[in-house]
Amino acid sequence: MSSATRVLCLSLLVLLSSVPTAVAADGWSLAPSGGGRPSFYGEGAPGSVLQDTVAVTNRGAGAITVRLHGTGVPVAFAETAVRVPARTRAEVPFTVTVPAGDRTAEIVARDADGGTRRVGLQLRATVPELAALTVEHVAVRADRITYDLVNRGTTVLVPKLAVRADGLFGPVLDRAPRTLPVELPPGRRLHLSEPWPDRPALDAVDVRLTVTAGEGARDTGEVSARFVPWGAAAGAGGAVAAALMGAFFVVRRPGRRSGREVAESPRTDVELTGAMT
Repeated sequence: MSSATRVLCLSLLVLLSSVPTAVAADGWSLAPSGGGRPSFYGEGAPGSVLQDTVAVTNRGAGAITVRLHGTGVPVAFAETAVRVPARTRAEVPFTVTVPAGDRTAEIVARDADGGTRRVGLQLRATVPELAALTVEHVAVRADRITYDLVNRGTTVLVPKLAVRADGLFGPVLDRAPRTLPVELPPGRRLHLSEPWPDRPALDAVDVRLTVTAGEGARDTGEVSARFVPWGAAAGAGGAVAAALMGAFFVVRRPGRRSGREVAESPRTDVELTGAMT
């Protein structure tokens, strides 16, 4: 190679080294503001609005413009098209609404060349603790009382049951509150039965089930029943007895609350006959 050629090559190397570096597509980053966080995390009641800030850092020698959007959940940015000068960081506030359940989402930024950066966004819906239940479908069937318990709250319940039945001449059943051998998760329904082997042979009774659980959860279910001993009635004027007492039947009435104290009584078993959501 001649000396002139070597000088020309050297001159080109010097010239190229003196040209300013172009802005590289990967010369910027996206991260939560403040540093030290690899992703966003927020929690709150469903429907609540959380606020945070995302940072776009441009380490290049020229300005860039990126567009921001969210995925998975609605995210509202103070500015969706952000111009970031060279060697500058832009911080963009945003808000997000907490959904009804836990959700994983992302904040996405894209530059003019299609370069994309993503930051994770984890949202946790916090539900206030609420103890609530209902007593439903109370019925007298053969030698037992059947009923449903429904957890209307947000916490697991361990219910207590008190049973009272009043006949024409006073109480015929009086069982003090006791803890049932079941756990009732939120939103679940249990079908239960209460043994009543010594029910009256001839009477008209009002049956009341009172269930309590947790902090203040309470409900009462009631049913009326009439009992007729058909064998005895047939031998002593069954037609008259039937006209007066009627056939055995059960009338369901809406549950209503009662603050009446229940006296202590011997413990009886509760039969779990099924469960459904």
